[in-house]
Amino acid sequence: MQSKLSDKVKIIYSIFMELNVASFFAGVGGIDIGFRQAGINVSYANEIDKRAAETYSLNNATPLFVGDIREVSIRNIPDNVNILTGGFPCQSFSLAGHRKGFEDERGALFFEIVRLARDLKNDGRQPLVIFLENVKNLLTHDYGKTYCRIKSELSSLGYSVINKVINTKEYGNIPQNRERLYIIAFLNATHCESFRWPAEMRLTKRIEEIIDWESKEAEKKHYYDDRYKCHQALIDNVVSHNTVYQYRRKYVRENKSGVSPTLTANMGIGGHNVPIIIDNHNQIRKFTPSECFALQGFPKSFLLPKNIPDSVLYKQAGNSVSVTVIKRIAYQIRKALS
Repeated sequence: MQSKLSDKVKIIYSIFMELNVASFFAGVGGIDIGFRQAGINVSYANEIDKRAAETYSLNNATPLFVGDIREVSIRNIPDNVNILTGGFPCQSFSLAGHRKGFEDERGALFFEIVRLARDLKNDGRQPLVIFLENVKNLLTHDYGKTYCRIKSELSSLGYSVINKVINTKEYGNIPQNRERLYIIAFLNATHCESFRWPAEMRLTKRIEEIIDWESKEAEKKHYYDDRYKCHQALIDNVVSHNTVYQYRRKYVRENKSGVSPTLTANMGIGGHNVPIIIDNHNQIRKFTPSECFALQGFPKSFLLPKNIPDSVLYKQAGNSVSVTVIKRIAYQIRKALS
């Protein structure tokens, strides 16, 4: 009888308790902003990349530890934290990478989330939810064995695990074709059963609302001229207004769907993957970093450090998440917990 009463008290307490996130692999803070927009606090964050941390700190007041997650112990995590989030490195699972999975040191960093969750459990502070984001290919990597291992590790800690592949253009009202895998682990099976993924929504925001074809804000450095080896190829192929192109090292590809192609971290390596337009003045240019962040659903108030090169900002935007999708999922998590 006492045990049943105790369980009821825990459930009632969880309804009224404040929700607080510890964010790992925080990047520039896309997941954190989405959770905050859904009414959930972010109490602690960790990011190893110093430049990403600079962008994060410019836009977030959350205490941020800049360093390797392997250096984090539960002593660093505030007592009020009850949600762990992490967009752990995806290069090990991406089709664009070598796909070494857990054999890659970056892919193995997932187990650091497991370590912290286990230590918090042993300390009597087990998180109610673990939220993870990664590339779609993780679900089928190594014939599905990689995802099964992730699910097994979380299940061994008592979590009920669910997942869904979500496209930003279908669930975030942002004109970017971006499929990502979202994994949610609920400690309470009842919370898991009551959780509902956001419903698919009609895309009403047009690419023209984000990309400035008048190019009032674009700078000279964003334009292509005869300094670039690909200049002639762009002149020959980038001919349609109000559509988006990409230069893929050796060829130009037109995206006729009316949305941006997937923004990638490779945009910051030579810039060959940065989407391209021909503006209303018949000049060819790449998206600006600000436009890339807007295509990830970041708010207009989001600031970009002036001292960070565009190549790094492109990488940060491509490495980040679609904030509007995160917000909708976080709201559903909050709803399930209550």
